[in-house]
Parts: sequence; C-alpha cells; structure tokens
Amino acid sequence: MDLIKAIIIAIVEGLTEYLPISSTAHMGFTASLMGLEETEFLKMFQVSIQFGAILSVVVAYWKKFFDFSNFQFYIKLAFAVLPALIIGFFLDDKIEAVLGNQIAISSVLVLGGIVLLFADNWFKNPVIHDEKEITIKKAITIGFWQCLAMMPGTSRSAASIIGGMTQGLSRKAAAEFSFFLAVPTMLAVTLYSVFVKTWGKETPNPQKGYEMILASQDHILIFIVGNLVAFIVAWIAIKSFIALLNKYGFRPWGWYRIFVGLALLIYFYWFK
Repeated sequence: MDLIKAIIIAIVEGLTEYLPISSTAHMGFTASLMGLEETEFLKMFQVSIQFGAILSVVVAYWKKFFDFSNFQFYIKLAFAVLPALIIGFFLDDKIEAVLGNQIAISSVLVLGGIVLLFADNWFKNPVIHDEKEITIKKAITIGFWQCLAMMPGTSRSAASIIGGMTQGLSRKAAAEFSFFLAVPTMLAVTLYSVFVKTWGKETPNPQKGYEMILASQDHILIFIVGNLVAFIVAWIAIKSFIALLNKYGFRPWGWYRIFVGLALLIYFYWFK
C-alpha cells in the first residue's frame, strides 16, 4: 500500500467514523476496490487510523475531556469500555477472520440498514439529555451495546447510539456519549493492534521472504500520515453529524446502508 492509497482510506475513515454506516466496512470496500492485498499491515492500518479520527472528539469536546472536577465522567467511561475490552480480547481472532469477508460485511450492512429504518420510531420519549444524568449502570449497558460493532459492518457509532437511546438518552446525548466512549475504546484497540499484535512481527513478502509489519520507515510514515488525515477529516465532519442526526434521524442512513450493501453484494458475489 502506497501513501496515496493510505490517504484515500484515511479520508474514508474520517468521513464515516461518526455516521451509523460502519467506517470499517467502508474502508474494507475502498481497499478492495483499489485492489489492495489483504496484508497484516493493511488490517492493522484500518483498525489503528480509527483512533486518529476519534482524537477529533477530544479536540471538539476538550472542555469535557479536561474538566477534572467532573471525575464521574471518567468513571463512567471506564466502566462503559470494560465490556469491549473483555469481549474483544476473547473474540479477537474471530473478528479478524471476518474482516476480509466482504460478502458477510455487505450483508451486515443491509441488515443494519433495515434496523435503522425503524430505530427512530422505537425511542420517541427520551428522559436523559445530558451526560451528567447517565448512571454507571446505564454506561455499562451502552458499553455492551457497543460490542455489537465487533461484527464488521455493524457500525460502532450506530450500536452505541441506539444502545444509549434504549437507556432513555436523547439522540444528541446518545451520540455525544458514543463519541466520548470511542476514545478509550479505540485507544485500547490501537495500542493492542500496534504494540501487542503487530510491532516487530514478521509477515510473508513475495520479494523479500519476510518483512516487519510496522518496523520499516515506509510503514511508519503511512501509519502516521493516515492517522493525521483521519483526524483532520473527522474533526471537520464531527459537528455536521450531530446536526444531521437531530434533523433527519436514522432513516436516511438506513436507506443508504441498504442501497450500498446490496450494490456491494452484487459486486463481490458476481464480479470478484
């Protein structure tokens, strides 16, 4: 993967991370359409640049993240991220095995779209409009909902926002808590992907026999630039998502997922 293709994937990540349409699925489809081989580095790159996009939340909501007087905020995030850390650790190999299965991911994209068509009708009377009203029990429940996104194509954003709405949160409050929760979640995923699974490990190379996954200067440059591009694009896009979600709800994204998922199913089934 060269730098230009890495930047394209990072732009896709930044644009889709906060939309309920699965950034992982869109990055996978983009890589496949560009003819990229599914290497260990590519899989690591697609996971890790999500953290670059997530860091835009820290910038956009810096007053919240650096308000050390509100210690309950950090406690809620710590409890909410626990389900993903525990379940993700035990299901890591199974999750990775699905990442290259574009037929499965396209199918999940369609099924998730159908759910989004009806989501707005299920939660019409929210009672929680601010993060401070969220209890630790509700935070943990939202954390379990987030785990649904371990199936590529589900959308971490959609799963955690809908999870928040099941707990009585308004769309805006659920979306913002989903953003907050993404920070420790993707930090843990990135550190695990880069330093536990990837750093210094070897992968087959047809020309060289073996090469390090993330120990070459080219790979490190691609990794850094990818995260930077994802951060900038997501920073620009993050505020727009809240406005769009409040104005239009989930239904447009549901139709989008269904249309794109069906188109990709046809493409990957008959033409790949």
